[in-house]
Amino acid sequence: MDIYLSTEEKYIKAVDKLWYGNNRKALRLLNEIVADDPFYAKGHYQLGKLYYYEIKDYQAAGYHFRTCTELAPDFPDVYYHYLHLVVFLNMEKAVQSVKEKALTVPGVDTASVYNLAALYAEKQRDWNTALEGYRQAAMDTTSKAEKDNIEESIVRVKAKKKQGKKKSSEMY
Repeated sequence: MDIYLSTEEKYIKAVDKLWYGNNRKALRLLNEIVADDPFYAKGHYQLGKLYYYEIKDYQAAGYHFRTCTELAPDFPDVYYHYLHLVVFLNMEKAVQSVKEKALTVPGVDTASVYNLAALYAEKQRDWNTALEGYRQAAMDTTSKAEKDNIEESIVRVKAKKKQGKKKSSEMY
């Protein structure tokens, strides 16, 4: 019966299955979509999210996010999730390249991009880069709750930076 559905209809059905938590059927539909039309970027996007957040297959998630960005480089929704994945995996070169590309795409939430890049810098103990990223995120956000969280991150990084200076002075 599904053979009579267009790619777009099948995609909508898959997203509906995801919305209601039926990941198994959504996965089947999305895999059918990209098997039938490997150039359908939104199918790769949804597969990336499904593999990353639900299945925890990070290699497959990265493949689908990367494929989506190659097929539809101006599709803004993919960049947050792709950047989140590469930050989580501590992939330095990928963090930088995904961030740079994301910041050029209209519709991308730049505050979230700067926030994730700052988080990566913080994880690397690059306090100055983290602070600059969080400050940029604070400038770009329009959400009070997000701004409050970013300001907490700035305070946290400043404390870590101060603690690091204190420890290094104690060593000498």
